[in-house]
Amino acid sequence: MSFDESLVVQVQEVLEPLGSVTMRKMMGGATLYLNGIIFAILEGADIWFKADDETNSIWDCEGCERFSMTFKDGRVGTMNYRRAPTEVYDDPEVMQRWAQLAHGAGIRSAARKKPRGKD
Repeated sequence: MSFDESLVVQVQEVLEPLGSVTMRKMMGGATLYLNGIIFAILEGADIWFKADDETNSIWDCEGCERFSMTFKDGRVGTMNYRRAPTEVYDDPEVMQRWAQLAHGAGIRSAARKKPRGKD
């Protein structure tokens, strides 16, 4: 898995009105954060936006497939990220709209996680 580093720059520029986009390399791809909240992952030239139970039906209506990966043993795993509609690459307003939806899923996900106790 790899990612297009120029896509990171594009996302940062387009989403600047929404806040700060930062990146962290992970497993050959990248995780994107908007104002410190995970909202997307990058693989190759594709953006995969974070989704959740509240937004899955919206992604389904747009035909946005769920992120999946095949492990060495042949098992297929999925993560609740959805392939971005193709319009996000050409229309800043469309990217902002979908990124806001994904950011909301990221906020809800972070709120559900329990803080780790100190031992």
